[in-house]
Amino acid sequence: MKNWKIKLSLICNYIIFAILLNSVGVVVLQVINEYGITPERASVLEAWKDLSIAAASFLIASWIPRFGYKLSMLFSLAFVVTASLLMATIGGFGISQLLFATVGVSFAIVKVSAYSTLSLITEDSSEHASFLSTMEGFFMVGVLGGFWIFGTFIAIANNSDTILWTHTYYVLAAIGALAFLLLLTTPLDESSVEISEEGPAKDFVEMISLVKYPLIIFFIMGAFLYVYIEQAINTWLPSFNFNVLHLPDSISVQIASIYAGSLAAGRLLAGYVMKHINWYYVLQSCIVMAVVLVLLVLPLTIGIEPGTVTGWSTVPVAAYLLPAIGFFLAPIYPTLSSSILSALPKNRQSGMTGLIVIFSALGGTTGSIITGFLFGRLDGQTAFYFTLVPLVLLFLLIIPYRRKREQFEIGSIK
Repeated sequence: MKNWKIKLSLICNYIIFAILLNSVGVVVLQVINEYGITPERASVLEAWKDLSIAAASFLIASWIPRFGYKLSMLFSLAFVVTASLLMATIGGFGISQLLFATVGVSFAIVKVSAYSTLSLITEDSSEHASFLSTMEGFFMVGVLGGFWIFGTFIAIANNSDTILWTHTYYVLAAIGALAFLLLLTTPLDESSVEISEEGPAKDFVEMISLVKYPLIIFFIMGAFLYVYIEQAINTWLPSFNFNVLHLPDSISVQIASIYAGSLAAGRLLAGYVMKHINWYYVLQSCIVMAVVLVLLVLPLTIGIEPGTVTGWSTVPVAAYLLPAIGFFLAPIYPTLSSSILSALPKNRQSGMTGLIVIFSALGGTTGSIITGFLFGRLDGQTAFYFTLVPLVLLFLLIIPYRRKREQFEIGSIK
């Protein structure tokens, strides 16, 4: 496979960031249980991560082509390895906030760099869409693995006086170090990247100027809504399992991996399906199925009494079915992202990726905070029913987006 080593390196980078980014749900559950933090206050951990992503994308994206995609990713990996070691050795709610801020800034840099690198290592829009979906699929593989790593450490810590759940971050620091070494030894030809002679300020203005196009407005609204849904579920699913389904804390975390596994399977399958079926019909069908799943499964979560779940053999069926929504959500984000990036010239893709990351981060923060508010003030079922609102809005939004995308002339944005 051509460019296999840099593709493998991008996948490895995505895996380590997948674990770190999506440890928010685990940390939220643990700080509520260990430190008595309220759900509303715990929800700000998502904001520390996502607002850092948005701020870094807004301020740094235009500098990345000058600094170099590979070098940018190397510095980001070094930062998160350091932050993971701090979390493992010191811990606490304050260090958790610092960790997610560091991870957020670093991921923004890595995502802009990785998405922009795709045009350097793929031959056409079909390969671009296929590998982007594959890369996002492995991101979810990392999320899945992260839930099991954390769940295992939580279970060990519950029966040990020397092992803490925060020691999970020693393992994550080691994985990050390996990803750093792989990228360091992987060549990447960036000579074809066009860099404006007018400086990063001009690049920044060009990034913001993209918002004047109706196609891009529809896209960023869609990205916002999608990530709202994905992160609302991802962040609060372990707490939903613990407080609503009354599962033990270690099982609450581990069974949430079904959500990540469903997303991974859906995205990996989408890489094949999109070659044969029009993306519009796939995405709209997936949204309808996600809505149906929520309406069918949430009623099954009512009336479960505390103490009825003592192990895996007594876990209610709803705990397995609800996370399966990830399978239907899976194709939406990478397909929309690829459709917009493949329409732009290479020198505008880092700016577009910056916008993708900014509005995705804002969507994730909004979803987590609103869900946390509903979770704390009302109940878990109401909080999860509320995801139907952005799902319906997304379904409606994709209709005009498709129309604008079909009318759009490839390369018309210079």
